[in-house]
Amino acid sequence: MKRGKLLGTIALAGLCALANAQQPVRIGSTLALTGPLSATGAVHKVAGEIYVEELNKRGGLLGRKVEWVLKDDQSRPDLARTLYEQLITVDKVDLLIGPYATANIVAAVGVAQRYNKIIWHHTAGVPSLLKYDMQFPTGGLPADPEVSLPELVFDAVAQAPKPPKTVAIVTSKFPSVHFISVGAREVAKKRGLQEVAWLEWEFGNRDFGAIAARVKEANPDFLFIGAIGVESLLLVDALRKIDYTPPLHFHMFPAPGPLAKAPAGQHALALTTFEQHPPFINNPVAAAFVKTFNERAAKAGLPDNQVELQAAGSFATWQTIGAAVNGAKSIDDKALAAWLKKNPVDTIIGTLRWETPSNYMPGARLYKVKQLQDARWLVVWPPEFAAPGAKLLAP
Repeated sequence: MKRGKLLGTIALAGLCALANAQQPVRIGSTLALTGPLSATGAVHKVAGEIYVEELNKRGGLLGRKVEWVLKDDQSRPDLARTLYEQLITVDKVDLLIGPYATANIVAAVGVAQRYNKIIWHHTAGVPSLLKYDMQFPTGGLPADPEVSLPELVFDAVAQAPKPPKTVAIVTSKFPSVHFISVGAREVAKKRGLQEVAWLEWEFGNRDFGAIAARVKEANPDFLFIGAIGVESLLLVDALRKIDYTPPLHFHMFPAPGPLAKAPAGQHALALTTFEQHPPFINNPVAAAFVKTFNERAAKAGLPDNQVELQAAGSFATWQTIGAAVNGAKSIDDKALAAWLKKNPVDTIIGTLRWETPSNYMPGARLYKVKQLQDARWLVVWPPEFAAPGAKLLAP
C-alpha cells in the first residue's frame, strides 16, 4: 500500500473512532407511565431524569454523554416484553434497566437473557423467578423476601403500645406481594399470632367493598396488606366508608404520594430503604438528590415530592450503572457483570453486593419499616434508623 493511501486509511479509522467516542451511551428501559402502576412509575421517571442530567453535566460515562431511551409499558408485562425486544433490536441501546414491578421485570429479564444483555432492576420481589446470571437487583430487596421482610414488619409492630395478637392478611395476586404475603402467614404462625382472615384479589381490582366488609367482620389487631400501587389505599378508603379503622395497618409497596395525602392513610406502615430525614440525608449525595427531587417532583405534579423507597431505589440503580461502567472502564455486558460480581457499590440506600446465585443479598439488611405520621413518612424500625424522636404510633 502506498504511503499516502496508508495515511488516509489511518486518518479515516481515527475519524471513525472519534465519531464513535462522541456517540452517546444509550440506556434503554420501560416504565409504567400509564395503567395501574403509573403513580409509582412517575416517581422512577423523575429520579432517572435527575441522575442522567447530573451525570451528563459531569461528562457522562467514559467521556460520552448518556441518552435514556424510555418507553411506556402501560403496566403490562406482555407489552414490556415487546418493548425490550425493540430496545435491543431496533433502538440498539447499549445497556438495559428493568421496568417497575416484578411481573414486568421478569418479562424484561427474559428478553435480556435471549440477547445475552446485562440488565439492572430495582423492584423485583420474587428472586426465585430470576435465574439469569447477568441480572442485577439494585433496590436492596433480600434473597428471601418472603421470610426476612415479614419478620422485619412483625418485629416493628411488636413495639406498638399494644402488640397485636390477631392478624388479617389480605393480598393482591400480583407476583411479588402475593409471594411475600404467603410467607407472612408462616411468620405470623411461628410468632403465635392468630390469623383471623386470609383474602386475595386479582391485580388491578378497583372495588374493595366486599373485602373491606370481611376485614371489618374479622376485626384484626393488625391488618397486613400485600398490595402494590394504589390498591391498599382503595382498601383503607373502603374500610373508612364503613366506619372501620384497623388498629395497625401495613401496606407492602404503596404508591407513596396518594397514601400520604389520604386521611385513611394516617399511621399506615410500609417498607422502605430511605426517607428524607437523618440518618439517611447525612450522605451529601443523598441530600443533594433530595433537594432536586423535591423540586422536580413538585413541578411534575406528583402527589408527594418526598424521596422514599421508590425514588431512592431508582437512583441507586443509576448509581450502580455509573459505578460499574467507570469501574470496568467498559460498556461491554460481560465485563460489567464480572466487575459487579467482584465489587460492592455504595449507594444512597446502602452498600449493594451480589452474593447469592440469584445475585440478591441475604437478609433484609437495607430494609426498614416506616409510618405515616401527620402526612409524613418516618422510619420507626429498626431504632438506629428511626427519625429523630420517632416511634411507632397506633390509634
